[in-house]
Amino acid sequence: MPGGRLTHEDRLRVAAGLTDGLGYAEIARRLDRPTSTISREVARNGGPRGYRADHAHHATARRARRAASARDAEAPAADAGDGRDPEAVRGFVDQFAELMVHTGLPRMAARVLASLVVTDSGALTSADLTRRLRVSPASVSKAVGYLERLEVLRRERGAAGRRERYVIDDDVWLRTWLTSARANAMMADTAQAGAEVLDPGTPAGARLAYMRQFFTSLSDDMAGGTTAAAFADALTVLAALVHAEVPLAVGELAAALGWSEDRVVTALYDAEQHPDIADPLAVCRDAEGAYAVVARSDRLSDAQRAALRRPGVC
Repeated sequence: MPGGRLTHEDRLRVAAGLTDGLGYAEIARRLDRPTSTISREVARNGGPRGYRADHAHHATARRARRAASARDAEAPAADAGDGRDPEAVRGFVDQFAELMVHTGLPRMAARVLASLVVTDSGALTSADLTRRLRVSPASVSKAVGYLERLEVLRRERGAAGRRERYVIDDDVWLRTWLTSARANAMMADTAQAGAEVLDPGTPAGARLAYMRQFFTSLSDDMAGGTTAAAFADALTVLAALVHAEVPLAVGELAAALGWSEDRVVTALYDAEQHPDIADPLAVCRDAEGAYAVVARSDRLSDAQRAALRRPGVC
């Protein structure tokens, strides 16, 4: 179900989707899962090229067993009696927190994160953090809320009514990376909307179009969302439209190429979202929903496009 753990069958479908060149968003749609679930699953299990369903399933089970053992142990690394120098540990916590502050994290959130990083269990209660950092519970609560919004930590209530703990997992940095990728994708979408409002043929519109291109590429590079195979599909669809010389509907393209309609739709989406891969061409859609290939709007002026426009092309 959405939000639950991936099953072995789910992972087989993820592997099949990667083999077919599908992007993470399309695989997630077919499984009725968040895109971040699929991108995180693939990234932690070999990446798009090395993902294997059986290996991923066994590796996830091993991680779950290790996490359970750590929770049962509940032994913070910085406590006395573990053979480590408390002063050295505190020095590292301060150093790590200062580094996080320089990356833009609020100081208290950075101190909470650093304190969690140096514990063997990766978990501390509010009382633990209040004692270690010598701050008020309100300060800890505010910092935890900030980190929770960034998806850096999660809350967990122990068995037998034990107090709530704040937990970081081994893949915390991967989640942070993917959160940044999502932010870049949102920047790309906003820039696209601005370019459409201002007209890509104007200097301001062209600037926003370039901004959209930059953040789309950055987001895909970070999240691994679009594979080389997907780019190949986009170029094949563009070649088909050039060869046809007339607008074609999705069904017509699917029949001509021998593909499923889902594959054609994904390829068209990739071609629209990544105009740099087909420069100076771009995909357009006419009023009846058929697709054609035109020159990119920033390559020709309005007057040039009007003088060269072919009848029946959007």
